Amino acid sequence: MTAVLVLNAGYEKLQFVSLRHAIRMLLREVADVEEVAEGGPIGHFQRPAVIRLKRYVQMRWRSRGVPSWSRKGVLNRDGHQCGFCAGRAETVDHVRPRSRGGRDTWLNTVAACTRCNHRKRNRTPEEAGMRLLFQPRNPTWSDLVVR
Repeated sequence: MTAVLVLNAGYEKLQFVSLRHAIRMLLREVADVEEVAEGGPIGHFQRPAVIRLKRYVQMRWRSRGVPSWSRKGVLNRDGHQCGFCAGRAETVDHVRPRSRGGRDTWLNTVAACTRCNHRKRNRTPEEAGMRLLFQPRNPTWSDLVVR
């Protein structure tokens, strides 16, 4: 099923919802269609790609700073791009291996392809003769909102 981006009344990204959920929001008149997707209309609504809420919703939990670490979050933050070869990343690599005290943190993990992850093994990038293409960083909430 197609995902529809939901924007706050101030045009900030909030989340993606299913097409069915987006249509329900349009029926309840809590949102308007901002961008139309390809395909025919659904009932008397245009097929939405992006909807915007009519009233501003305050997301207090998102204003607390850095989001909690997650494997999916690391992949989204890095755009599913390997931090070593820029190929398609399927996994997460610890810059300082967990066996050597490395932790699951934003600054110690990068997205990696399986080949580079196996090549690096239980070593630091320097020991493996590999160079990081970018330094890991703490993400913003908008970094983590992707399709």
